Amino acid sequence: MRIFIALLLVALSGFAQAGPQIQHWVAPSGAKVYFVESRGLPILDVQIDFVAGSARDPAEKSGVASLAAGLLESGAGEGAGALDEEQISGRLVDLAAHLSSSADHDRSSLVLRTLSSAEEKTGALALLNAVLSAPTFPEGALAREKSRAIEALKEAATRPDSIAAKRFAAAIYPGHPYGNVATPESVARVTRDDLVAFYKTHYTSRDAVVSIIGDVSKDEAAAIAQQLTATLPAGIETVALPVITLPQRDTVKVAHPATQSHINIGLPGMSRTDPDYFALLVGNYTLGGGGFVSRLMKEVREKRGYAYSVYSYFAPRVQAGPFQIGLQTKREQAQDALKVVDEVLTKFLAEGPTAQELAAAKKNLIDGQALRIDSNAKLLGYLSLIGFYGLPLDYLDQFPRKVGAITRDDVKAAFQRHVKPENLVTVVVAAD
Repeated sequence: MRIFIALLLVALSGFAQAGPQIQHWVAPSGAKVYFVESRGLPILDVQIDFVAGSARDPAEKSGVASLAAGLLESGAGEGAGALDEEQISGRLVDLAAHLSSSADHDRSSLVLRTLSSAEEKTGALALLNAVLSAPTFPEGALAREKSRAIEALKEAATRPDSIAAKRFAAAIYPGHPYGNVATPESVARVTRDDLVAFYKTHYTSRDAVVSIIGDVSKDEAAAIAQQLTATLPAGIETVALPVITLPQRDTVKVAHPATQSHINIGLPGMSRTDPDYFALLVGNYTLGGGGFVSRLMKEVREKRGYAYSVYSYFAPRVQAGPFQIGLQTKREQAQDALKVVDEVLTKFLAEGPTAQELAAAKKNLIDGQALRIDSNAKLLGYLSLIGFYGLPLDYLDQFPRKVGAITRDDVKAAFQRHVKPENLVTVVVAAD
């Protein structure tokens, strides 16, 4: 009887860890479709991603990708069926639907949440289709958003945290699109023709990734994906981003009157499909990603009081996204704080985590997985991640197994491959 109960508990534990059943196909339009049927709530969530992030901004016009994504909802359609942004907003309210758009370094995204009842679903999808297939990018809306962006950028240029972030990106990605940042001047140069050209080039069915989760069948999901992408330009093969050149070790000091020094340390770390992803994820929890249990927090804050917060993270992208250590400290303590950070990182690179740290990191990451996928909205984020970056369909099932299999040697070797001291760049804003 005890053996039976033990086996039952093991089986139930494995079932609890199981991820959703993800179905994948390519629509007739050429779009890639990822679908999870979820009948628990009368809700439908749809996300469409394109290779249209800020890394694709035209030269000297950083900001185009963000403006194009943000203005998709400002007008759509032609002739008698044309809609302005007030009409689009009003229809979304009437349908109890929510539509948003965004752009990061790699991709631009549109996300729709609607009720799955026939009237609301049909109306919301028709509106999304209009916004996606026939945006008008009105001159008035563009002028307004450019003005807002320029004012926000001017204000950000006075803040030490924003200055540090921009200087850090430029320093670790010299000559690469990941290092380009929008400026008041680059945004001012953007025209409506730029938005139209960017849309026609990058919002194509070939590169579209449609993620769908909710209260619909696979046949309905297939019809939705085709409806949303059938009228998009087919597009041509996307040109790969240039190869990243690792920076040489350097320290960049920026004058600022702030009483706190803002410090960023790092280099290009890893891509989203890097074989070392899980080893770096587990190791970083110990180094600086685990909050108060991380080494950096213990050494920099708890033992010495140099900073209220200190952290490290990897931000994987299509190509190697940044590995970054960040903190703020009194400017007169900046050099002492940097010395401690360097000592912690040097020791971690040489030795990796202890057995206890490794076990704690793996337990936290595995136990926390359930909370990261406990809603359709969160699952949609993972579904789009899997689709856009070409991860395995069973990625969520693999996660606890991959994390659980990581060893101390795995972590140490992965960090030594990806975090090389000779390539680390340090940016200090408000330095003595």
